[in-house]
Amino acid sequence: MAAAPTVTVKIRDVLRYGQQRAEQSLRTQQLELGEDLFVRIAGGGRSFLLFQLDGEPEQSTARAVAEALGLKNPVYGWHQGKTLRSLTVVEAGAEPQAAESQAESQVPESGGQA
Repeated sequence: MAAAPTVTVKIRDVLRYGQQRAEQSLRTQQLELGEDLFVRIAGGGRSFLLFQLDGEPEQSTARAVAEALGLKNPVYGWHQGKTLRSLTVVEAGAEPQAAESQAESQVPESGGQA
């Protein structure tokens, strides 16, 4: 039996899918963007955390994710947890969700799921 053809999925589509799930479920959705780069889209889909297990994420990456999610006038900041320093991004006027504490309490394993 022949293997199914490879399908390329654009990261923008993956981010929007995670955002849609966050909006519908009102639960945080985590996506692995790279080997050591994760995004947690908070319930409601209007804010997110960007973090790495080793080091700090680049603000340019946070801007690109905010643009892909269609956030209007995003506000950028930092959250320092016990072991991780995360970039926080909240759409202006949106209520920040509790994704900050979840980033620390649920450090992802390799192959984390959305």
